[in-house]
Amino acid sequence: MKVLLITPPFTQLSTPYPATAYIKGYLNTITVESDQMDLGLETILALFSNEGLTRVFDEVESGALISDNSKRIYAFRDKYISTIDSVIGFLQDQDTTLAHFICERNFLPEASKFSQLEELDWAFGTMGIRDKARHLATLYLEDLGDFISEEIDPHFGFSRYAERLSSSAKNFDEIHTEVETRSSLVMQLMLEILEKKIQDVKPQLVCLSVPFPGNLYSALKAGQWLKEHHPHIKIAMGGGYPNTELRSLSDPRIFDYIDYITLDDGETPLNNLIEHLRGERETFLLKRTLVREEGKVVYHNGSLHADVPQAQVGTPDYNGLPLRRYLSVIQLTNPMHRMWSDGRWNKLTMAHGCYWGKCTFCDISLDYIKNYEASSAELIVDRMEQLVRETQERGFHFVDEAAPPALMKAVAIEILKRKLVVTWWTNIRFEKSFHYDLCRLLAASGCVAVSGGLEVASDRLLELIDKGVTIEQVTQVNDNFTQAGIMVHAYLMYGFPTQTDQETIDSLEVVRQMFEAGVMQSGFWHRFAMTAHSPVGMQPDVFKVSVSDPEVGTFANNDLEHEDPEGGNHKLFSAGLKKSLYNFMHGVGLDFELQEWFDHQVPPTLHPPDLIKQHLTAPRLREAKARTKIMWIGGPVVCEKDNELTTLIIYAKEESIGLDVAEPLAQWLETFLNTVLMSGQTCTYKELQDSYIQAGLKDFTLFWYGEEMETLKALGLLQL
Repeated sequence: MKVLLITPPFTQLSTPYPATAYIKGYLNTITVESDQMDLGLETILALFSNEGLTRVFDEVESGALISDNSKRIYAFRDKYISTIDSVIGFLQDQDTTLAHFICERNFLPEASKFSQLEELDWAFGTMGIRDKARHLATLYLEDLGDFISEEIDPHFGFSRYAERLSSSAKNFDEIHTEVETRSSLVMQLMLEILEKKIQDVKPQLVCLSVPFPGNLYSALKAGQWLKEHHPHIKIAMGGGYPNTELRSLSDPRIFDYIDYITLDDGETPLNNLIEHLRGERETFLLKRTLVREEGKVVYHNGSLHADVPQAQVGTPDYNGLPLRRYLSVIQLTNPMHRMWSDGRWNKLTMAHGCYWGKCTFCDISLDYIKNYEASSAELIVDRMEQLVRETQERGFHFVDEAAPPALMKAVAIEILKRKLVVTWWTNIRFEKSFHYDLCRLLAASGCVAVSGGLEVASDRLLELIDKGVTIEQVTQVNDNFTQAGIMVHAYLMYGFPTQTDQETIDSLEVVRQMFEAGVMQSGFWHRFAMTAHSPVGMQPDVFKVSVSDPEVGTFANNDLEHEDPEGGNHKLFSAGLKKSLYNFMHGVGLDFELQEWFDHQVPPTLHPPDLIKQHLTAPRLREAKARTKIMWIGGPVVCEKDNELTTLIIYAKEESIGLDVAEPLAQWLETFLNTVLMSGQTCTYKELQDSYIQAGLKDFTLFWYGEEMETLKALGLLQL
């Protein structure tokens, strides 16, 4: 059986969404032939091309243009058509010399998005002409995107399509009506591309991965077209959207466009479905699969096959995806925030699920969170090496719910042990485990950034969320990362149950002070959404909120509208929070009064102006224990003797440091640091102490707390 795995429009421009690569990697392990396509990227490239833009502008009647901005873009239509292929090629790194022409500002037509450029020279003054050009090219694309959504297709967005239809859709009526209407130009292009792929691959099963609400409509349009033109092909749908939204589905009309919906981890359900389509398994023996039978939605979970362990899911396989055709765009000049859109990252996970699994706003009752299973460091780095060979890309984004600190440490040590050159970043919890030495180790292995949930920056609400952190702890952890050269992005939340206006303003002040202190480089505010599978959604009374419409819908049932009688007027804060954060990320407005960000009166903060500074100066003592790992990530060490004086020379990255020490100590350090603690090797504190004593040296405790050791620690001796 031939399987075609599809990510429908739209997710990311810069890198493939990993779901199909994960599934293809698993299918390789069970010798099922498969192909994959990023239908979103292919549609974008067809739309934003000479031919595609010609079709866009041909569809528009000049007398019916809605806005002055659209009129300006339409007037420049010939310029857009003649420049689009060059710009796309530049964003694919095919012609880097175009950067100079773009930066002259007389090559690309400019519309409303370019009004944001007052600070461009400042922002890119130290970042280079190519980055500036990519930012200008991104604004050029966004202007065209605005024109398309305004004049051609209101559903269009670069990273989502028809998202509004599928978000919190308790019934299927509006989605069904839209799917049955005539396809827009964007959907026509998508279906033309799909037809070519079907003719090339000739699959018996098409699997549509729908991670977000912004992928559902296009998936259904693809399914509708397949049903009409290739009725023999079976169609399955899985991914994050059905996993969270469609667990209680009862409207059978969605099965006009697809045949099966699988829930949660897809490996075993897909394997069982393939066996079923081969005639080897009855329908009732499928695993976590929704089907339509006799006009009703039926859930089958009779399979006795367990889910596939992480060690056996295989390495993600990106073959079939056009890795050199993704677009590196820069929407924001902030160096941390741009990582989601700039550059192609191999996606991996260190662990399935979340090792914490307690946050009360999170879907901790669902398998993708609650079923925690970690991989070994050796297996993770094996997969990294394999992906480097296959993709020729050395960048990795670990997309864990929260990567475990102990496993991150083991992975970093394994990377250094193998002398593997990679760049990586991941999602974390701001655990106290992330002390300065661990952050230095992660940085040495190639970690350049982390993102984690600060959520509501209020100790009362962090406790109510059961986040397991405090503002002081987050501050110190962020400082550890920053001092190690690792950028920090914080997910921020407002509107959590019982959050008052005062707490919202105090949270903003915490964020302002963190940016001011330089311990946070990027962030994003989002409004709290109550979901049916979270502790808040399952026990709203405990959190003093009530569900506005408790009736279960026939389609999507995850987001719950709720009333928060003890909380503030949360919607009033949305614009001010986002505006202030946008400025903070660009180093602007950190000295403004908080009131200046809002159009309505807000209370003054109750936090002292030096709250974060106080947290930064609090003691952070760490005592070594017998089993504490010791590691050297510094440079080579040599002993030099001149008459009676012995100098230990440490070749640091930027300079050479000389330590005048007694000859026996110098010789022991030279041997130990160069051989026992080679890059990637470790020993325990007890082993270090024993080696010191066996060398005939005395008073290890005095040495451990002495001036020489402080210098060694600063230069790369880590206590892990």
